[in-house]
Amino acid sequence: MSQGRFDHDVVVIGSGFGGSVAALRLRAKGYGVHVYEAGRRFADEDFAKTSWDLRRYLWAPALGCFGVQRVHKLPHVLVLAGAGVGGGSLNYANTLYVPGEVFFADRQWAHIADWRAELAPHYATAKRMLGVVEQYPHEGPVERIMAGAADDLGVGHTFRRAPVGVWFGVPGETVPDPFFGGDGPERTGCTLCGNCMVGCRVGAKNTLVKNYLALAERLGAVIEPLRTVTEVRALAEGGYQVTTERSGAWLRRDRRSVTAEQVVFAAGTWGTQQLLHRMKDSGALPGLPDSLGRLTRTNSEALDGAVAVAVPEGLELARGIAITTSFHVDETTHVENVRYGPGSNLMGGLATGLVPGGASLGARLAALVGGFLRAPVTALRLGSLRRWSERGIIALVMQTADNSLTISLKRRFGRRVLTSAQGHGEPNPSHLPGAHRAAQAIAARVERDGVVPAAARGSWPEVFGIPMTAHFLGGAVVSDAPEHGVVDPFHRVWGHPGLHVVDGAAVPANPGVNPSLTITALAERAMSRWPRRGQADERPEQSALHDAEHRE
Repeated sequence: MSQGRFDHDVVVIGSGFGGSVAALRLRAKGYGVHVYEAGRRFADEDFAKTSWDLRRYLWAPALGCFGVQRVHKLPHVLVLAGAGVGGGSLNYANTLYVPGEVFFADRQWAHIADWRAELAPHYATAKRMLGVVEQYPHEGPVERIMAGAADDLGVGHTFRRAPVGVWFGVPGETVPDPFFGGDGPERTGCTLCGNCMVGCRVGAKNTLVKNYLALAERLGAVIEPLRTVTEVRALAEGGYQVTTERSGAWLRRDRRSVTAEQVVFAAGTWGTQQLLHRMKDSGALPGLPDSLGRLTRTNSEALDGAVAVAVPEGLELARGIAITTSFHVDETTHVENVRYGPGSNLMGGLATGLVPGGASLGARLAALVGGFLRAPVTALRLGSLRRWSERGIIALVMQTADNSLTISLKRRFGRRVLTSAQGHGEPNPSHLPGAHRAAQAIAARVERDGVVPAAARGSWPEVFGIPMTAHFLGGAVVSDAPEHGVVDPFHRVWGHPGLHVVDGAAVPANPGVNPSLTITALAERAMSRWPRRGQADERPEQSALHDAEHRE
């Protein structure tokens, strides 16, 4: 459905938490919506059985791997992201927290609105759509270990069960849609297999294909998988030309172009930033704000953990969903347990011993070598990937600290690629002392409850001063003026009100919790302000917003 001048009313780039909300809400308002997704479409049975099935687990399309797990490298961070119809919901950990007050009060946007109040109804909608269970309902060894570690650190009062987006039902029992009055797909009760982040083959995980995208397609939105958007170009007569090619193609790229009156960027923070930077560099989108790339966040994140030499059969560390509990080490540092299911041991290759924070690379490597020489047999057994997911607990550590990176383009071997530099606030941390304290406390509890030797573990990227994050955010943030961010308070790109950013790239601060619910709520708010097709747009024009900012 278009207005005649354009092939589509709206093109949505990406089908993750922001893109899926846009697809459903705009189609419900009468717009013709076409969604391009770089990844493939998965039925439940298409997901990898374990992370060792690289073709179905990893995203490296040029090598024939069309899985759910993206890995991107910048000088200052290693980024883990999602791929496929449903975006990051396919391999995220189902964890849906509302951030604390520090996030809403961040100086980047606190003066624009009372964001906690403004977003409250949209968080409620997002929770209903994503099927949030406010507290994980099961208890096992990991949950008791986490509670004990919190007590040992003196922060037991902060321990809680995680809010999660899973249909628990009766394990293994398939029932008609229990969420949307029968309009959604049938669901199967969670079996606690632990492989949420490899892809839920059971059908219990509330991925976006089970809610927003299923309902959007039912209304007539079109989702085209395995198409990578390579260019968005402003047209002289208004609207935009969107060019795509076949994902991962070396030769027959099948390049195509369509026109759209409006475009929604929702390709994930990495994908959205990369595309906007390239379009600014090439001139395809003239006048994009110079603030593009600033205030890129990593959720001030680290991944450490605890691994035991061996685990008794009764200590089922891999049984449960991906994340089930959390506690706060201090006011700014939030810790969650993370698990993979039995057999999914690939990510264990990133683990190594803890190294001293703030030390030189030589000192960090010397610490690893020294630890190995002191106890080589134990070090080899701890480093083994055999039953890695069943022998340990990953500690995902996030902070509300005000640190950031600035992302830009550089040319390398004739290609334009993203690079990073330290940005506003404190330097993006390569070491979190709270993460080490948490990992050591968890390891002590694993050792006590498992009656076997256990040790806190770090990661190889951390050894080389490069933290990992599963929550890459910002760079095209909500702002009061183009000098301060890329989008206005209604998520329209400054200077291009027909362009919109509704994914993690628009998030202006470190939430200190898993950001998926916040991205969904922000997208719900942005889409709620769109007029129905053919009706007057009541949002203020950008010139009025900018003038108001300068008057103040």
